[in-house]
Amino acid sequence: MYMFADLAFYLVAIVILVVILASAVKILREYERGVVFTLGRFTGVKGPGLILLIPYVQQMIRVDLRTRVLDVPSQDVISHDNVSVRVSAVIYFRVIDPEKSTIQVEDFMMATSQLAQTTLRSVLGKHDLDEMLAERDRLNLDIQEILDTQTDAWGIKVATVEIKHVDINESMIRAIARQAEAERERRAKVINAEGEQQAAAKLLEAAEILAKQPEAMQLRYLSTLNVIASEKTSTILFPFPMELGNLMAVKPK
Repeated sequence: MYMFADLAFYLVAIVILVVILASAVKILREYERGVVFTLGRFTGVKGPGLILLIPYVQQMIRVDLRTRVLDVPSQDVISHDNVSVRVSAVIYFRVIDPEKSTIQVEDFMMATSQLAQTTLRSVLGKHDLDEMLAERDRLNLDIQEILDTQTDAWGIKVATVEIKHVDINESMIRAIARQAEAERERRAKVINAEGEQQAAAKLLEAAEILAKQPEAMQLRYLSTLNVIASEKTSTILFPFPMELGNLMAVKPK
């Protein structure tokens, strides 16, 4: 009877010892750090590897140091030129100071998400719609710098900010399409006018060269006849001398 009582006592003692050892021994991976508190006071950052804690006296909070991806929900933004758009973004950040990320902020993921949403609305509201569509790289950099500065107190490093979508309503899409079409027509007219200007300049230059030597005009005429003959046409054109026209012009009395 006493033997069974002793065996039960030893089994209970072994179980208690195993539980204490399990709570005292912690293993942290290479990308993890442990923020240790002793009787509620911060005493250091441990890891990676094997960590020994004093049970019920010390507590440890695991912190992941890998890069995290935060998807910022779509935000309603009024641009500087009073256009309503919906903008979504993605943020890449990581914890560089486990102590600050644990002590200075309750939930750094939630805090970073809320800060990213307000910063996104604030920065984009200062720019026109055309800038949002054409200058995303500069806007990404501006948002990233603001977030990185404000999250530094939390031990967070914002590496990259990317604006994913800029959604606008159908009426504005049609207006942008009309604007783009008008811009293309304007460019076509300008290019056509520039071509006419360059052609006129070249014709003037050629006329000046031909005017210096009258025989050159005859050679040009023969060259033109050669081109017409190669096209198998029966039509022959004869140039009318401008000097003859001047002589035949009726002079006013």
